[in-house]
Amino acid sequence: MAKEVDAQAAYVGPMRFDVTSGTGHTITLDVLQDDGGENSGPTPMELLLMSLAGCTGMDVVSMLRKMRQQITGYEIRVHGTRADEHPRVYRDVTVEHIVTGHQLDAASVKRAVELSETKYCSVSATVSKTAKITTAIRIIEAEAEAK
Repeated sequence: MAKEVDAQAAYVGPMRFDVTSGTGHTITLDVLQDDGGENSGPTPMELLLMSLAGCTGMDVVSMLRKMRQQITGYEIRVHGTRADEHPRVYRDVTVEHIVTGHQLDAASVKRAVELSETKYCSVSATVSKTAKITTAIRIIEAEAEAK
């Protein structure tokens, strides 16, 4: 059965909208002053990249836990380049995964990122319809805890 998702947006002005999810969470969307807004929140297109970072991050953390990898930190950096013509979709997106942990297995990290990108992350699947997604992975060995 298809999963239904709801959201609603309330105009605040001049370009600000307070957007509420079906689960009751509200965020503010806006644009820069140069575009007629007040920069009181991320733009809708920034939110899309933020959603991609969160979606793939949740997938990767979940899989690395199942693989018994000891992650102590994880950062996802996303950069997008948009088309010049409207609707100005993303054409290129780079996703950098920076995973910190104790004796992380590089093959496991790579596999978790790959599975997120190709199978599990619905935001990635959506963005990939218009953009070429390039992935980078950096693994950092966590410092040993002081005793």
